[in-house]
Amino acid sequence: MSTKIFVNISVKNLERTKAFFSKLGYEFNAQFTGDEAACMVISEDIYAMLLTEAHFKQFTTKPIADATKTTEAIIALSAPSKDAVIAIVEKAFAAGAKRYAEANDHGYMYQWGFEDLDGHIWEYVWMDPAALQK
Repeated sequence: MSTKIFVNISVKNLERTKAFFSKLGYEFNAQFTGDEAACMVISEDIYAMLLTEAHFKQFTTKPIADATKTTEAIIALSAPSKDAVIAIVEKAFAAGAKRYAEANDHGYMYQWGFEDLDGHIWEYVWMDPAALQK
């Protein structure tokens, strides 16, 4: 049995956030999506649970980080090619994401990302499979 991961992040406006990630090509699992949460499908085993702040507070006694002022995590996802990294980041910018850093091209690895509408950092990375063999 494979392990699944559910990354839970708080969002200020669930409908706006769903619309943003839909523009990037992501879909949502209707079974786990409602007024307070949306289950964004990243892959067969990876999901982002987008939770309203009020709903997110039910799962922690700590204050919720303001991702526009602090970095609570960097969500890094692999991409099948350098062009795929560029394409999704450019889609994000067109949908309202903010630039937090320039792209890094190491030759064998290319990485670039964005801050989503709530300030969460999403990083997309392509690594040359030949470089991994060495």
